[in-house]
Amino acid sequence: MRLAHVALWTLDLDAAAAFWVRYFDAEVGEVYESRNRPGFRSRFARLPDGGAVELMAGPWVEPTAEVERTGWDHIAVSLGSAATVDALAARCKADRCLVSGPRWTGDGFYEAVIAAPDGIRVEITA
Repeated sequence: MRLAHVALWTLDLDAAAAFWVRYFDAEVGEVYESRNRPGFRSRFARLPDGGAVELMAGPWVEPTAEVERTGWDHIAVSLGSAATVDALAARCKADRCLVSGPRWTGDGFYEAVIAAPDGIRVEITA
């Protein structure tokens, strides 16, 4: 079994798509507008090494809560090396979207955390 894609609600479909292109070299598809659910729009961001993120928007979507809540917390994207994590973290720091700098975790992962335009966290790992 393989995970087909993850889906994220966003307030700004274009800004979310640009984030995935800028930081992960994603190929973003055209906008899909639902006939069954008026106002629903989505785009798929396909990552170079596989996997996809469905970016979804609608007039009913509310901003990200400032407190932790049930549900998915973040997604993780493996970049392949600590050097690549460091390089992307440095770019994100300059762009002011770095949440937590690179570090070794207690369970042996090298990671940093960045934020998409709506505050959705993306863990970047080696």
